[in-house]
Amino acid sequence: MFTVVDQAERIVVMNTWPPKRIVSLVPSQTELLHYLGLENEVVGITKFCVHPESWFSTKQRIGGTKTVHIDAVKALKPDIILANKEENVKEQIEALEEIAPVWVSDVNTFEAALQMITEVGEIVDKLFEAETLRQEILRRFAVLPGPGRLLENGLPVNIAYLIWREPYMTVGGDTFINDMIKLAGCRNVFENEERYPQIELEQISQLHCRYVFLSSEPYPFKPKHAEEIRNTLPGIDIIFVDGEMFSWYGSRLLQAAQYLKELNQRLNPMPGEEHWV
Repeated sequence: MFTVVDQAERIVVMNTWPPKRIVSLVPSQTELLHYLGLENEVVGITKFCVHPESWFSTKQRIGGTKTVHIDAVKALKPDIILANKEENVKEQIEALEEIAPVWVSDVNTFEAALQMITEVGEIVDKLFEAETLRQEILRRFAVLPGPGRLLENGLPVNIAYLIWREPYMTVGGDTFINDMIKLAGCRNVFENEERYPQIELEQISQLHCRYVFLSSEPYPFKPKHAEEIRNTLPGIDIIFVDGEMFSWYGSRLLQAAQYLKELNQRLNPMPGEEHWV
């Protein structure tokens, strides 16, 4: 028997440790499990667990992150289910607990992501590999400018990060994405908001915003959307960004550090142009 407290402050008791059969309900944590070498142990993933492609093609899919097929999970007879407080549905997590122990992550900051990596490593008996990964992530992120260090006329560069349209939605200060924005050296103009507020484009122009970041996920922004935004926000530069680099909080952070460094170096486009980073 193995007992831990998850990031949602829940006591999780595993009858089988290390686990031989793992179901992951979180794309970024699925990618982490692959990085830790759990090819044989992971038996179920969601339809959004697209990395690695080899797992997406071969592993049993058990629905979406918010539409888990409970019976499909039950049929896999997992020893542990890995979930996330934000990405999964509370009622479904409770139903899954009737099948197997459910470990829930809660990642709203860079530090919480590092903690998650360590704790998952402990759960799956890959603590050395997880700690090595954690230290390498820290080493790579050490070269980034850090909160508010990308300056324009002595002030932090203000950005708005859009994740949805119809209605437009952005990210608040209590999100993992906001922490990544800060680590890139920028300031989120909606940092005083909570979670993922709905906004009007006109609000952005009132907040001394220099750039609008259009994320590739969950809404797939395209150049036609940039034109729509530019008509409302003339003079504000538009950057298309890779949403996975801002929102995936597992081993993807190894790539995110270099991505944010390059983004930092490119935030000087000609006014009125959109750019892909």
